[in-house]
Amino acid sequence: MPGRLFIDAPLADAAREAGVPAPPAAEPRLDISPGEPLWTLTVDGFREMRWGLIPSGRTNARGRPVLETLINARSETVFDKSAFAGLKRAVVPINGWYEWTGPPRRKTRWALRDRDGGWLWCAAVWDEWQAPGGTRVAQLATLTCAPNAEVAPIHDRMGVMLSAEAIRTWLRGDEPEARALCTPLPDGRVAVSETPAPDTARG
Repeated sequence: MPGRLFIDAPLADAAREAGVPAPPAAEPRLDISPGEPLWTLTVDGFREMRWGLIPSGRTNARGRPVLETLINARSETVFDKSAFAGLKRAVVPINGWYEWTGPPRRKTRWALRDRDGGWLWCAAVWDEWQAPGGTRVAQLATLTCAPNAEVAPIHDRMGVMLSAEAIRTWLRGDEPEARALCTPLPDGRVAVSETPAPDTARG
């Protein structure tokens, strides 16, 4: 499932594909980590959000707030769990993501992208978290589903990747319509290639 992302094309191209105004100019980012900002498309257009969501109202057995950050949320349960109640939907345009396989210290990093070089639109949920001191932070979690044939040998989950035609439905459709989009990319859509370790390819 996506734990590191990359964007190696102008976001203006993604905006044109989605038929929306482009966000401010942004440099390619070849190794995006959780906790970093992402340009995210909502019903109101692009805005920057932190990748990592602290669900509102989560408490532990003692009734204290749980501040655990969720990077990914399972699409099978995100519409049903109370921790995600009231969240809004968004999409994150990327060119691909990374996965690792192998033993510690000898892991192989794989880059996964659209086989035709197109944009991948990650389904996400978001809200604004009120941090201590009153600061409000726009935050998101990307959604995951079962893997397709190319991803399965590397990981047992993959991101929910939407087509450009499905963006409007994901952002504005009703819940049954949104649930129906939470499926893996069709087999044959993902190209997988070995890529250098993060310390030599981080952007």
